[in-house]
Order: sequence, then C-alpha cells, then structure tokens
Amino acid sequence: MEAKSRADKILSNAFVMLITSAVLLTAGFMIFKKPVLMAFGASEKTYSFADDYISIYLCGTIAVQFALGLNPFITAQGKAKTAMCSILIGAFLNIVLDPVFIFVLNLGVKGAAIATIISQAVSAIWVIVFLSSKKSALRLPCSFKALNFDIRTVGKIASLGISPFIMQSTESAIFVVFNTGLQKYGGDLYVASMTIMQSLMQLCFCPLQGFTNGVQPIISYNYGAKNFDRVKGVIKRMLCIAFSFTILANVLIRMFSSFFAGFFSTDKELINLASGMIPLYFGAMWILGVQISTQTTFVALGKAKTSLFIALLRKVILLIPLALILPHFIGVKGIFMAEPIASTSSALTSAVLLFFCYKKL
Repeated sequence: MEAKSRADKILSNAFVMLITSAVLLTAGFMIFKKPVLMAFGASEKTYSFADDYISIYLCGTIAVQFALGLNPFITAQGKAKTAMCSILIGAFLNIVLDPVFIFVLNLGVKGAAIATIISQAVSAIWVIVFLSSKKSALRLPCSFKALNFDIRTVGKIASLGISPFIMQSTESAIFVVFNTGLQKYGGDLYVASMTIMQSLMQLCFCPLQGFTNGVQPIISYNYGAKNFDRVKGVIKRMLCIAFSFTILANVLIRMFSSFFAGFFSTDKELINLASGMIPLYFGAMWILGVQISTQTTFVALGKAKTSLFIALLRKVILLIPLALILPHFIGVKGIFMAEPIASTSSALTSAVLLFFCYKKL
C-alpha cells in the first residue's frame, strides 16, 4: 500500500509539472516566437508560414504534454497495448485529418496545425480517461486538493529526466546550428533539403531504436542474474542485426536517393539538390548501428554516463563544432560533411569502449 501511495504521489506531481511546463512553454514561445523560428531555419520568405503553424500549434501545447508525459504511467503498469493505442490514435488521426484540413478545407499550413492539435487532444483525452478509470492501478488526482504537491518528489522526477532532456535539447541545438548555417551559405532550398535528409534519417532509425530498446531489458535482466554468457550472446546478436540494418538502409538510400527525396516534395529543384547531397550526408550511416547498439548496451549494464558521453561526443563535441567550422573553408557542403565525420569518429570510439567492456563481462 505504501508503494501504491508513493506511485500515486509521483503521478500527481508529474501532472502538476506537465501543466506548469505547458503554461511556461506556451507563454515563452509566444513572446519569443520570431527569434526562435528564425533560429530554426525560417527566413523572411517562409516566416509567415512558420508563424501561422506555430501560433495554432502552441494552443495545443497542454494536450501534447498530457499525451506524451502521462503515457509512460500507463506503460509502467504493464499496459503496453493501451499505451501503444494512445500513440496510434494521435498518429492515425493526424494522417487522416491533414489532407482534410489542408486540401479539402483549403487551410494550408494552418490546417496542418489544426489537424495536429486535434489529434494530440484526442490522444490526451484517451490517456486521461484511462488514468482516471478503475482499469488503472494509478489514478490521476480528481481535484486540486488531491494534487499532493511535494517539492522533493518534483526534484527526484527532474533529476531522472535531466539526461533525456539533455539528449533532446542537443538535437534542437543541432537543428539551430544546421539551419542557421544553411540559410547563411545556401538559402531556403538547402534548409528544405536538410529537412528531407533528417526526416529520412529518422525514418530509418525509428525501427532500429525500437529494436534496441526491446533488447535493453533482456541484457539488464541477464546481467542482474549474472548470466554473462547470455548477455554476451544478446549483445552479439543485437550488433549483427543493427549493423546489417544500417548497411542495408545506407545502400538503398544512396542507390535510390531521388526516389526517397520524392517522398517529401514534388519540387524538382529541391529533389535534385537533396538527392545530390544524400550520398554525402549519409556517408557514415552504415556504421551508426554500432553506436546505437553500444549506447543501448551501456544503459542496460547500468553505465548511463558512458552512454551519455557517446551521444554527447557525436552531437555536442564533434557535430556542432564541425558544422560551425567547416563551412568557413568549403562552403555549404561543410555542413553536410559534418554529419559523416562526427558519426564515424563517435561510432569508432563507442566500438572501442564496447570491446573493453565486453572483455570484462
């Protein structure tokens, strides 16, 4: 009963934190909307479209916070299917509503934003209804008096979330550095081409990330049980599958670069530019399966600091400085070259660290 009480207290405080962060984020982005959008790649030509989208999207910040922030409390109860449904509902609705609002109702960019916040709102309602029902072992507070706010619990939640926060914030920092440099040395077309390539990269790594996340608890369980032979076997298989996947994905994307670029645009000039830069940008993608497997392994073995170092090595220590320095010498191509150089260096470093860790098991 005491454990149940602590769990309810954590949920209650997380609920308060999500509401507070939603209010602060909405107010902050509304006030500093233009400089933030310009930093993320908007130009005087495209700012009006970005402004139309973000002004509507910010109205749905609270829904996004609830949908994403409360869903882990469903997963933590072992209700993986219910948690998955909350994500699928938002994704499916967004896919269906986007063409309706954009093309049928002729709302353009505003329609895309409206479709997104409606989808996230429905997903948030799904999560809140479940966490308020008898099916849930954890219950959301039914009134403000029941919120049970505790500053120490808030501190514990924040301390556990600081590592993922750093990881996500570095991604945002990369976007800012890339898009600022591309606007300076190339223009809107180069910003759009980078968006295509980053979308392709995410498309490739989402299934790989899902696979390695699924392997992580298997490694952790066997490591805790001191079944080191099993741990080694799982790591080997994960490395082989991840490495094979990234090699195959790299070959396909480089061979059919125009085809994949065409997924995201019908503009021939943009497709030609993106397909020309894809072989350069994806030059080291084949080896990234090693890095992702290594990061997963270190987290599973309780070596989160090592995993965080590997991620920061690629993104903060190498990628951002290279994206800032190389364009001064070789122009806009330097920004695209920063990715394969940083990825190769960090992947090789992670492979060496994994080799010594593996030998000690």
